[in-house]
Amino acid sequence: TIVSKGDTYSSDIIKEMKDAKLIIVEGTLYPLLTRLKNAGLLSYKWEESTLGPPRKYYRITDEGISFLSDLVTTWNELVNSVNIINKTNLV
Repeated sequence: TIVSKGDTYSSDIIKEMKDAKLIIVEGTLYPLLTRLKNAGLLSYKWEESTLGPPRKYYRITDEGISFLSDLVTTWNELVNSVNIINKTNLV
């Protein structure tokens, strides 16, 4: 995932999602990042920027890694189930 790769700036998250054809706007992303932080799944740190004000970089926590692993497992099970249904209905 985007944030599990290391410290990530919010505009990098938006760019990667846009590149993957998943359009998200800042007004949607920032509340989501705040909810994930409040749930203990993300943390952040401020870093000075030569281009302007300090930037907030997000990082996945150990709890976030565990949650992500469970989420990926559930997602893969769902994809597998949908594929089985599709194959059954195509025959």
